[in-house]
Amino acid sequence: PIQASSGRFGHVIARWLGETHHATVLQNWGVLWMWHSLILLVACVVTNIMFLSDVENRLYYSAMWTLGLGAWAAVFWKLRQKSGPVLFVERQIAHAWAASLIAIALLFPIEYLMGLEVLEAAPVIGLISGMVFMVKAGILTGKFYSQSVALFLTSVLMAMFPRYSLILFGVVSAICFFVPGLQYHWQKSASPR
Repeated sequence: PIQASSGRFGHVIARWLGETHHATVLQNWGVLWMWHSLILLVACVVTNIMFLSDVENRLYYSAMWTLGLGAWAAVFWKLRQKSGPVLFVERQIAHAWAASLIAIALLFPIEYLMGLEVLEAAPVIGLISGMVFMVKAGILTGKFYSQSVALFLTSVLMAMFPRYSLILFGVVSAICFFVPGLQYHWQKSASPR
């Protein structure tokens, strides 16, 4: 039988913020997301320290964010593959994540071409990351809308406080990955095997 839900506001919000049938795949990502939060936080803090130390060579920043995080992405994906077959929905999420890495990597040459200072376009990283979490919210669970909003707001703070923009982004994005990572790790640990 076909079942239609009521159009009451509460039901609409509950469906909007609820988990989709794909959310169970997040149990495969729990520990990886916790590790990702740490790697991302370290990359952001190191980047901000470089910036505060007046490192102006874009190649150093580009190398860390392109080669360094690209290497982590390869390790991350190999670790995920070890925990079982990769589902189609996981490939979709991986493509959104890969697109964000490419967009962030391209910020460095774009800054140069536009005559901007090093990391002047850094707030865009918050926007890119917020977009990826919005995609995850639509595909996996509406709970990720809160991460999306947090990252969009962080991009505004990054623009307001550019000297510490990467630390701001690092802390917020680390929380955005760590909290659901821990939650889904606990779910996987609690579920019968």
